Amino acid sequence: MVKAVWNDTVIAESNATIIVENNHYFPLESVTAGVLTPSMITSGCPWKGTANYYSVTANGKTNPDAAWYYAEPKAAAAEIKGRVAFWKGVKVG
Repeated sequence: MVKAVWNDTVIAESNATIIVENNHYFPLESVTAGVLTPSMITSGCPWKGTANYYSVTANGKTNPDAAWYYAEPKAAAAEIKGRVAFWKGVKVG
């Protein structure tokens, strides 16, 4: 079971993550309800497309833009549609 932990809280866990560029992409339904808040931030990847971000809130603290997803990934990255990955101090393993 792969877990994402931030601020001493498990925010996602799944046996069905997909690893792309050393990042575990969790199925959205495996993320704990209420921890993700949409962000206005976006970034681009030449082969995956436009990434959108979420802020992560756990144990009363918020980690801005600590999760990302591709709402409409390019064909080469179609397998990560409906999935989210974490960074900015979120421990995944």
